[in-house]
Amino acid sequence: MQDQNAQVILVTMSAASVSELKTNLSRYLREVRRGGEVEVLDRGAPVARLVPPGTAGDRGVRERLIGSGLLRPGRGSAAAMLESPPLALPVSLSAALAEDRADRF
Repeated sequence: MQDQNAQVILVTMSAASVSELKTNLSRYLREVRRGGEVEVLDRGAPVARLVPPGTAGDRGVRERLIGSGLLRPGRGSAAAMLESPPLALPVSLSAALAEDRADRF
């Protein structure tokens, strides 16, 4: 006899190139929302994996990065940065940004 409340959850893993992912992003996000995973390939090599939030794949990532030396945890309070005056720069940031974007118009 089967339990009427039992659910079958199938986890699928698909692969998509970066261009295919960009073209069909909504479809792949639906797949991830349903519990699937998508491996992102760049020229055939895996570069990322899309997984639903809260899955076992993202637990302990920070700790693993710290352990491998790729991430150094911060010290102190980030709020202290807001109390210090802004940097005095020799150029106007808005002018530099406008110059950088001039060729786009």
